[in-house]
Amino acid sequence: MAFSDSPARPSLAGRLEHGFVRLNQALIVLLMASMAVLVFANVVMRYVFNQSIFWVEEFTQIQMIWVAYLGAGLALREGRHVAVDMLQDLLPAPLRHAIRWFIAIATALFLLALVVLGVQIAEFTWSQETPAMGLPAGLPYLGIPLGAAAMLLHLLLFWRQFIAREFVQTEDLDDHEAEEAAA
Repeated sequence: MAFSDSPARPSLAGRLEHGFVRLNQALIVLLMASMAVLVFANVVMRYVFNQSIFWVEEFTQIQMIWVAYLGAGLALREGRHVAVDMLQDLLPAPLRHAIRWFIAIATALFLLALVVLGVQIAEFTWSQETPAMGLPAGLPYLGIPLGAAAMLLHLLLFWRQFIAREFVQTEDLDDHEAEEAAA
């Protein structure tokens, strides 16, 4: 049996996870870049031409809500959420492992509830309109269930690493996946 010098291809699940993370990052970058451009354009319009783009403030507020909720899953994956883990560090390994399982399950259940309730509030407010743009008022609320669903998917995809507290920077995902494929 001959061994190849070429690196092993990541599994389909690994490629899908990588694509999901990259899509999540791209959406956040797109939203933040358009926010920066819109706010800058509005400032220029206001101070140079003494005019304002009336819908920019409302639109960028909606974008900010979406950025916060979509970014929460990436922050979870990187271990960037606020956590007090001093107590669990003092516990023996088996008990620490059990607590991590409890935290993961509780987080997953909370996110699932957030998805369900977020959809309900978005549906409830969808028929109303935003003041400046006349968009469905449920649009900002829709960021909540979609962001919670993305965060839940992030949690499920890196469940084992979450339990072990092995957080990886998303920009290092390619290196981490290459290491796992080689192992």
